[in-house]
Amino acid sequence: MSVKKYDTIVIGAGLVGLSVAYHLKQKNPDARVLIIEKETAVAKHQSGNNSGVMHSGIYYAPGSLKAKNCIAGYNSLIEFADEHAIPYELCGKIIVATTPTEVEKLNDIYDRGIRNGLTNLRKLASLAEIQEIEPHCTGIKGIHVPQTGIIDYPKMAEKLLDLYQNKYGGEAAFGEKLINIHTQNNITYVETDKRMYAADKVVSCAGLFSDRVANMTEKENDLRIIPFRGEYYKLSKEKEYLVKTLIYPVPDPSFPFLGVHFTRMIRGGVEAGPNAVLAFKREGYKFQDFNLKDTQETFSWPGFWKIAAKYGQTGLGEMYRSLSKAAFTKALQKLVPEVQESDLVPGGAGVRAQACDRNGKLIDDFDILKSRNIIHVRNAPSPAATSSLAIGKYIVGQLNGEPAAV
Repeated sequence: MSVKKYDTIVIGAGLVGLSVAYHLKQKNPDARVLIIEKETAVAKHQSGNNSGVMHSGIYYAPGSLKAKNCIAGYNSLIEFADEHAIPYELCGKIIVATTPTEVEKLNDIYDRGIRNGLTNLRKLASLAEIQEIEPHCTGIKGIHVPQTGIIDYPKMAEKLLDLYQNKYGGEAAFGEKLINIHTQNNITYVETDKRMYAADKVVSCAGLFSDRVANMTEKENDLRIIPFRGEYYKLSKEKEYLVKTLIYPVPDPSFPFLGVHFTRMIRGGVEAGPNAVLAFKREGYKFQDFNLKDTQETFSWPGFWKIAAKYGQTGLGEMYRSLSKAAFTKALQKLVPEVQESDLVPGGAGVRAQACDRNGKLIDDFDILKSRNIIHVRNAPSPAATSSLAIGKYIVGQLNGEPAAV
């Protein structure tokens, strides 16, 4: 059986994988590049099931991959959206402290934003200043972040595929599930459930299955994906006036989730959420979804039990909000007191691929591992969508042995 050979195979057709393939072909149109994706279309999981926010980079530790790639990715994202008519809006957002203990954390976030190069940030010193921007929001202090926006990420993913295939001649194999990767005589063979391919280089952007793909080539892979489902409600049409832009709480700096917030969406409507609930299936978008292998892998990982010990009370609260609409409403009322349980209608859900090490550390930064001729994107949580064009460019540079600067 003949095996078709490529210069680079990219595993995964989410935004990061598409960006890698796009930049490979843009840099060298003669390069033989293949995308392999188990789904029948692009952006079927994290890239297409998120809140559609263009993150500014205010939260992230200065110098981290998240900070560098978010700022660079944000600028590239706007340029790409302008060039290719991807709907977006720079509506801005406010981050609101509702208790005195949150004010110091809010100041730390402001300082990070300044250190990350954000301009025109504005401290909101009173409820009156908060309500100048969001009349129905409550709080004691806040930050206005004018750079934050909303965008149609699924449309962006479709455009990346279109350019990759139709402008640059890239190839894609949809509906093929990865089975194995192995290297022999400096050639890497990628086996799917339908055929075998060969490549000089491989980039894995496998999202919720990034650890399993890494395990195919890295026997000492020390990270495990713990899936967390984020569930949303939507404000009823009659109550959308309560939110003009985006309203966020002050996040817990020790927990890598931003808390329930309000997001005006690019296709219309206002989302409220998400919570962060342990998922018992990696692609489980409903509370009752269950997969035995996924659950066993979570519970057999020593780091999970250390997370449970550290965040158990927080996790139980998140699960309670998942089961109790009243509890979910109460969390939202901390930001917008007028919201009532009857104002919320069921929305969508997403599952976040959160990497965790053996010691129970939830990996906050992007984790991109280069091993010989293979690159594994082992952790790419939010703001990976915002950062995707920068991450793709960065990975192509790593493949070509270029300096690591973004």
